[in-house]
Amino acid sequence: MSPTPSLLDIRGLSIRLPAGADRPLAVKEVSLSIAPGETLCIVGESGSGKSMIANAVMGLLPQPLVAPVAGSIAFQGQDLLALQEPQWRTLRGNRIGMIFQDPMSALNPVMRIGDQLEEALDAHLKLTPAEKRARIVSALRDVRLPDPEGIAASYPGRLSGGQRQRVMIACALMLEPALLIADEPTTALDVTTQAQILDLIRDLQTKRGTAVLFITHDFGVVSQIADRVAVMQLGAVVEAGTASDVLGDPRHEYTRRLIAAIPHGMPPAGRNAAVHPVLLEVRNLRKTYVSGGGLFRRGREVAAMRDISFSLKRGEVLGLVGESGSGKSTLGRCVAGLLSQDGGQIVFNGKADGSRPAPGRIQMVFQDPQASLNPRHTVGRSIMAGPLAQGMAPGHARARAAQLLQLVGLHPDAAVRYPHEFSGGQRQRIGIARALASDPELIVADEPVSALDVSVQAQVLALFASVREQFKLSMLFVTHDLRVAAQMCDRIAVMQQGQIIECGPAAQVIQEPAQPYTRELVRAVPDFAAIVSGRGRRAVAA
Repeated sequence: MSPTPSLLDIRGLSIRLPAGADRPLAVKEVSLSIAPGETLCIVGESGSGKSMIANAVMGLLPQPLVAPVAGSIAFQGQDLLALQEPQWRTLRGNRIGMIFQDPMSALNPVMRIGDQLEEALDAHLKLTPAEKRARIVSALRDVRLPDPEGIAASYPGRLSGGQRQRVMIACALMLEPALLIADEPTTALDVTTQAQILDLIRDLQTKRGTAVLFITHDFGVVSQIADRVAVMQLGAVVEAGTASDVLGDPRHEYTRRLIAAIPHGMPPAGRNAAVHPVLLEVRNLRKTYVSGGGLFRRGREVAAMRDISFSLKRGEVLGLVGESGSGKSTLGRCVAGLLSQDGGQIVFNGKADGSRPAPGRIQMVFQDPQASLNPRHTVGRSIMAGPLAQGMAPGHARARAAQLLQLVGLHPDAAVRYPHEFSGGQRQRIGIARALASDPELIVADEPVSALDVSVQAQVLALFASVREQFKLSMLFVTHDLRVAAQMCDRIAVMQQGQIIECGPAAQVIQEPAQPYTRELVRAVPDFAAIVSGRGRRAVAA
């Protein structure tokens, strides 16, 4: 049988970076190809050049500062690097579709979903209003969104992260492109939504024969969806082959490191937490959000927390696990004192809400360190802010900041630099140093590793484990990734629709879940070992 001709053929592609960048080429002599109906996954850490390739194929590079300087990109035999902008407008979105990593940045927040999808249709097709509406509703139904007509009439801010990502998939596939580029489409999504989106892409691909270029840093995702894999490091492809070969028998040391960094999902050996006193007790906590009300119209009410109760011992790590919208982040922020609850009681160190704990006793590490650090303040100033507010002498606070930077794996000289000068993983280390500066007894970590590369994620998790032991900290660890929760936590509390439906030792919750919802979460976690051995992945086309 003759091989299937390539739909996309990249040969010797090199892309230049502006002067002063960390290297001259973002992409160096990369050659890749994708056949119709095939899924090629490009894997690598941030800065490896994988998104640059996607932007080059879509004609979205910020030229002339970042531009191809060598090689070719052929799509259905057409040289994409020779196209002018009018030709790109005809091709982009029509024959080549793209799902972006952050749907909120790709969707207009002040336009209804239906109007935005209608713009995409108007750019390429001449349809009557009735035909456009039918096409839009059908596309939203294809991606399994509930109430497609209602979604079309909604604004992006009213949808969950998973729903917005489905809207982006619907928009990308509405015109039935021959090639779909998915740039980190499941990053920071909960495991059940991730599994649904991966199933959705596979189903639509099977129906339409679409080729998929899937960009990710998560080998768990790769193991579920890839036919072939290309591993990139510092702009170059260091290993490529079928998914079973690359995942089952990696040849390059960098590939082996990435695979080793995947959270193993095995609960830690049980610690004897029963001998420690209770540090935090939450009793019947309630919180309801109200939005969209008016003078003659009742606002929309969402119960984020409904009579939540639990306790946390000194030195213990409790994982809060659940899908987006389950209320876990709201609970963490109420415990940290950043939100006020509508009812119930938070007792910390034996003192209830009326008498708040001493300043700094409860600290928070946020999901997005870039947004939580003041871009106008040096790193040292951000770390020193808490101790200075508590009356520590400036010299002592400065010395403590340098000591903490060293503790989290950064040079003390980092204190005089600004947040934008660091990578995402380094900024998260700075966030941990800032949280430790006030000698807290409890740290609330809200999705602290969800958007990090797997290798950086492994380093940050190891840092959390280290500082926990060194400072004898209690932690409330909010996450949607059961693999991370199993690795980090002594106990796990599973949240659904504002309630804790199951709570127990990590090993028990992961290996013997009592609730159907918990069993669904566990089933949605990629079984990497089974997939690599060929027991869980779809067959690769011959």
